[in-house]
Amino acid sequence: MAEMETIGKIKHRNLVPLLGYCKVGEERLLVYEYMKYGSLEDVLHNRKKANVKLNWTARRKIAIGAARGLAFLHHSCIPHIIHRDMKCSNVLLDENLEARVSDFGMARLMSAMDTHLSVSTLAGTPGYVPPEYYQSFRCTTKGDVYSYGVVLLELLTGKPPIDSTDFGENNNLVGWARQHSKLRISDVFDPVLLKDDPGLELELLEHLKVACACLDDRPARRPTMLRVMAMFKEIQSGSTVSSRISRAAASLSDGAFAVVDMSLKEGNEDRD
Repeated sequence: MAEMETIGKIKHRNLVPLLGYCKVGEERLLVYEYMKYGSLEDVLHNRKKANVKLNWTARRKIAIGAARGLAFLHHSCIPHIIHRDMKCSNVLLDENLEARVSDFGMARLMSAMDTHLSVSTLAGTPGYVPPEYYQSFRCTTKGDVYSYGVVLLELLTGKPPIDSTDFGENNNLVGWARQHSKLRISDVFDPVLLKDDPGLELELLEHLKVACACLDDRPARRPTMLRVMAMFKEIQSGSTVSSRISRAAASLSDGAFAVVDMSLKEGNEDRD
């Protein structure tokens, strides 16, 4: 409960304010500020119920906001905080569709000198749990980065992390993206986004690269959340997309998305 005392004092534009908490036996109740649009899971995966349409501009804003909130926990809080349960249902949306990271029930405080924390039970939600957590009860900020990568992949694909109808009984969103990226990369993206604006494909690809980096099976090769924020800024400035730009095909190899740029046929014709 000392952790709740610390977390309750944290204020940030992309964190849901914790108003109070109580514990009775093994049950914990956390009281948060009301968020008009509920969770990202509701808005993204129960669109009729939420009655909110998320275009790419809104999804990009949510992705950046959630990343900013997680980066604050990892790097700006003293002591640093590992969330341990980053997922769509823990990203709440206010009246401006600003992302607010919530549910610190599994969060753990970490000294700036620590590289990991040892825990007694597996933390996280199926579909979001990084592969190394199944091998060791050591939680790290890089585990949060992996879970964030799944959330970003959900925003890009419009699909939930686990869906037996789409992915099969023994597969998940990351595995599905791995399979489809070997074929036509644009098939990975939510068709609603490309229907609204076919010209978005290149920008979606750049954000897919960020997701792929976060989803590397090797924790040491995943970016920090500060690096993720820097990557988003690079995309916004256009520095990662060349003017003659390329189309990309992505595949998962050695546990990570390896992105291979292939020139557009039109670009080749321009050079002839």
